Amino acid sequence: MKSPAAKKPLAQTLRRRALLQTGSVVLLLGARELAWGASIVAVRVWPAQDYTRVTIESDTALVAKQFFVASPPRLAVDIEGIELLPALRELIARVLPDDPFISRIRAAQNAPGVVRLVLDLKQAVLPQVFSLPPVAAYQHRLVFDLYPAQPIDPLDALIAERLKDSAPASDPLGELMAQQGGNRVAPSTPSATNTVAAHAVPERPAAKAGDKTDRLVVIALDPGHGGEDPGATGPAGTREKDIVLQIALRLRERINATVLNTAQGQLSMRAYLTRDADFFVPLQVRVQKARQVQADLLVSIHADAFITPEARGASVFALSEKGASSSAARWMADKENKADLVGGLNVMAKDAQVQRALLDMSTSAQIKDSLQLGKAMLGEIGSVGKLHKGSVEQAGFAVLKAPDIPSVLVETAFISNPEEEQRLRSDAYQEQLADAVMRGIRRYFAKNPPLARVRSS
Repeated sequence: MKSPAAKKPLAQTLRRRALLQTGSVVLLLGARELAWGASIVAVRVWPAQDYTRVTIESDTALVAKQFFVASPPRLAVDIEGIELLPALRELIARVLPDDPFISRIRAAQNAPGVVRLVLDLKQAVLPQVFSLPPVAAYQHRLVFDLYPAQPIDPLDALIAERLKDSAPASDPLGELMAQQGGNRVAPSTPSATNTVAAHAVPERPAAKAGDKTDRLVVIALDPGHGGEDPGATGPAGTREKDIVLQIALRLRERINATVLNTAQGQLSMRAYLTRDADFFVPLQVRVQKARQVQADLLVSIHADAFITPEARGASVFALSEKGASSSAARWMADKENKADLVGGLNVMAKDAQVQRALLDMSTSAQIKDSLQLGKAMLGEIGSVGKLHKGSVEQAGFAVLKAPDIPSVLVETAFISNPEEEQRLRSDAYQEQLADAVMRGIRRYFAKNPPLARVRSS
């Protein structure tokens, strides 16, 4: 029988052998990770009508297995190599009441080194769970994208908005009198008369036969970046994704209030935003969205940064078939085209290859029209601020590669310039930019009327 002293070296040998067999893990993980598994850097939830994204950022790559239950709808995800840390519990508090997809998130230690997250859902979804390697300011990310099983047709939504806006104003008092079979009479007291007069809504004039709108003129507005991708950041911390969304929302108001007088009659305009909130949209999906609504134009809005703070002025870009018009334009396009890496594109999505193929179908006619749109827009933007270049530049921007839609990318200013950053933050300057872009759109259509294409409900 061996003594306790003889057993000790044997135990040490067995322990050393076990460590050697898992040597790759020991070399990759420090003392804290060995005790607790991967460390959580951040958790984020990005709710939107298009889809909701949940992101778990960690210092070590995580492995996940998903299980979807249809009734009631819920997604369970087992995350390996991690313990139930307080940071994971923060996900529960990150779910907002108005999230279109998630009602709540539950977390539990399912097994040693395995945490189970259960996402209770408000509707049926098509989930995508995937991992992203470190890039830019991010470490490893585990991503859950929840897409609606029955997405809304964006063109139908635009038509419904148009019909709602063109509906006659309601007249509750007139409707009440009609129901009673009597005529409208004056109220009996002066005070009541004053109250009615002060709140009366003027009746809209009856629509004329010639005023009928047979189709919408759709302008796709593409606020750059969003969600996981903040875009450029100014010296004072201003994020590009926030500024360009604000400008796009202002421009949407102007477009929706505009009617074009053409040989076809009066055509109502309607803006469609590729994103109307803070969420990430891949580049090829932006193009796909514009094509889904049969957009007449696409205007991508940015506020980029350069390597030096001295760079200043607005620019307008169109696509190029023959390479960039300048080294700066090439640098800008390369930078913008990397947005998918930062925002987090699921490269395993089955339709990614098809969507990328669409980006190679651009035509010379589309580029010619885009240059005309860019020229009209640049002339107007130059009236409200300094231009970086006095002519429309060209480069291989992926977001401009819709084969049948004139498309331009507007760099409203350099957010990396301290003075221009402050201007971009100004409500007055944002209004001026929106007005200038709107005038550019009208100038383009004055020379290039929309095609006679029926779009009715």
